[in-house]
Amino acid sequence: MRVAELTAYLVPLPLKREIKHASFTRTESINLLIRCRLADGTIGWGEGVPRPYVTGETPEGCLQQLAGSNLNPVFDLSASNWDEVITLCDALQFHKQTDNPRGCGSNSLRCAVELSLLDAFGKCFGQPISDLVQHVPEAAGIYLPQSQVRYSTTITSSGAKSERVSALKMRAYGFAQCKIKVGVEGQDDPSRVARIRRWIGRGVDLRLDANEAWKPEEVVRKMEPLRRYRVTCIEQPVAHAEVDALSTMRDAIGVPVMLDESLTSLVDAEHAIASQTCDLFNLRLSKCGGFLSCLRLAALAKRAGLGYQLGCHPGESGVLSAAGRHWASSVSNIRYMEGSYDRHLLSTLPTEEDITFRYGGRAPAITKPGLGVTIREDWLQSNSKSHLVVRGEAT
Repeated sequence: MRVAELTAYLVPLPLKREIKHASFTRTESINLLIRCRLADGTIGWGEGVPRPYVTGETPEGCLQQLAGSNLNPVFDLSASNWDEVITLCDALQFHKQTDNPRGCGSNSLRCAVELSLLDAFGKCFGQPISDLVQHVPEAAGIYLPQSQVRYSTTITSSGAKSERVSALKMRAYGFAQCKIKVGVEGQDDPSRVARIRRWIGRGVDLRLDANEAWKPEEVVRKMEPLRRYRVTCIEQPVAHAEVDALSTMRDAIGVPVMLDESLTSLVDAEHAIASQTCDLFNLRLSKCGGFLSCLRLAALAKRAGLGYQLGCHPGESGVLSAAGRHWASSVSNIRYMEGSYDRHLLSTLPTEEDITFRYGGRAPAITKPGLGVTIREDWLQSNSKSHLVVRGEAT
């Protein structure tokens, strides 16, 4: 079976509430959706979430990259099993408009195209894309099929009243893990974390995310009063340009350090391991270049004695949520898990299916062929800002 056509769409997804952290504030997410059509008419969907302040990508830049890329090798290859699909995905090469020393300049585009291929071929084979994991040689040491996964939650609201409401909701909903955004200008982090700990309860695993907000010389001092609330991790405390400073202060920080904005690619991962700047990787499918790349980065982390979480970008639709579910239900020892916020965060669901997590963040593995979700065509036609069609030379 061959790929006949790829169609890219840019779509804005309004959020139910403002998402605010130290790096950015947003009320909508402009996402890249890719529609893959195989030669037999089978349709697959993929999604990427371009974030300029993470990988340098913009939504419009992704369309330009796709338009300028030579994808004929992908259209020329055929696939009849997962091994051949992996080869096809690895053949994806995108035009780089600027220098790309970290190897992340087309990550959200790659993720979207790759997922559309995996979804289409999974439907063609009658198999969920989680079946692919056991065919990735690098993932042999982390492969673990599971019937259910459990997501954590995040508190981004500020102000005593809204924090109390959020924390009590999370407690009532039975979450076991919660992330708190810190480092936002004008907020008193120790008081805020103390309030949330009191309201959410002693039994919930709390971790912090500074989104690059602190200077290296501030990190130890700012973490000292926060450790008393039994936080289990601090995510990206400093800007990527200063990330190497973490190698000399990890012991003094007193809790494990996770990299996010500084962990986008194999280049970043190898540098983090060599420089000993972290204890965990935050793996987001879109940020890190797709399903296969995240598998390989998780396997690399394990070999280096590091942990990893499955992260997500606020504003992901059910396509990326489903992809994350397949990934999470196939991989062992995920320290924290984020995603499947769909109904809780999006004003409208673009997918026909609602795969939002259930009580306590619990969610079943998806067993339908491909990703197991489908974009609503009526919604897409009404909401897409622009689109681009790419076909092979022989099509």
